[in-house]
Amino acid sequence: MKQRFTIPMPARYGINIGLLVLFLIVGNLIVGGNLLPRAHSNNVIQVGFFIILAVSLNLSTGYLGQLPLGHAGFMAVGAYAGAIFWRSGLLPSEASLVVGLLLAGVVAAIFGVLIGIPALRLKGDYLAIITLGFGEIIRVLINNLPAITGGAQGLLGIPRYSTFLVVYICVILTCGAIHMLMKSRHGRAILSIRENEIAAESCGIKTTYYKVLAFAASAFFAGVAGALFAGNLGILVPGDFDFMASINILMIVVLGGMGSMAGSVIAAAILTSLPVVMQPLAQYRMIIYALLLILVMIFKPSGLLGTYDFSLSRVIERLVRRITAGRIKEKGAK
Repeated sequence: MKQRFTIPMPARYGINIGLLVLFLIVGNLIVGGNLLPRAHSNNVIQVGFFIILAVSLNLSTGYLGQLPLGHAGFMAVGAYAGAIFWRSGLLPSEASLVVGLLLAGVVAAIFGVLIGIPALRLKGDYLAIITLGFGEIIRVLINNLPAITGGAQGLLGIPRYSTFLVVYICVILTCGAIHMLMKSRHGRAILSIRENEIAAESCGIKTTYYKVLAFAASAFFAGVAGALFAGNLGILVPGDFDFMASINILMIVVLGGMGSMAGSVIAAAILTSLPVVMQPLAQYRMIIYALLLILVMIFKPSGLLGTYDFSLSRVIERLVRRITAGRIKEKGAK
């Protein structure tokens, strides 16, 4: 029996790392070299932190099977934590960037644990309502702490650390970390809770622990995305983190496919780029945007990719098999 062609695991990692490095180099030359108009360059950077937000929310919605509506709250916590640290100027810029991003993620994760422990005992609509309330409480607190957050007038003078290279290194690390988590035994436990929580608990899986773990990890990466958001704009106002911000992030996840990381990446790129692409049709932009979402939900209710996750190695393997099969047929015909 003939063996099917498979790419060895070290070669898979080598191919992926090589392509990612190539993407970073080419992207940095184009965006960092100002070869694109400023609006398009800024849009490319925005796509990056929306990918992080969508992929992190997918961890708690698509993989865990819960429905939180307060993701913008974690983003806000991370944004203000990172921005306040960066403005302090305690460290040199390179060290400050790394520490600020980690601080933003850790502070958001702490809030994720504090909210997750009581909230994740609820399900469905109740979980959505309590997380929505959390997001609004965070926004109100930011508004009413002008001495720390700048209040309604905004937090100004934030160093603009969010370059193309910084944002997309964070995108790659986020996707890689979540991918490795879901391929581990902890990830399998999280997936089992989504499929059947009662069965998972009866098998000895600590459902509360894994729910809080997934929720905290999701909040951590949302906090990092928030800090990148702050480092891109240079100013933060509470209105950036309202209820609609959470809905927009959830919309990206649903459009891409709940449980598909590749789907979240594609949907984030599409929905973030649409406003820029459709600037000539400014009057009809929201109508086209709504129609697109309606059509996808009617004809592809599971999202663009459903639960499918793209694998470059699998694509290469299939191509090699088809080429090999074609050559064997040609030899047989001769």
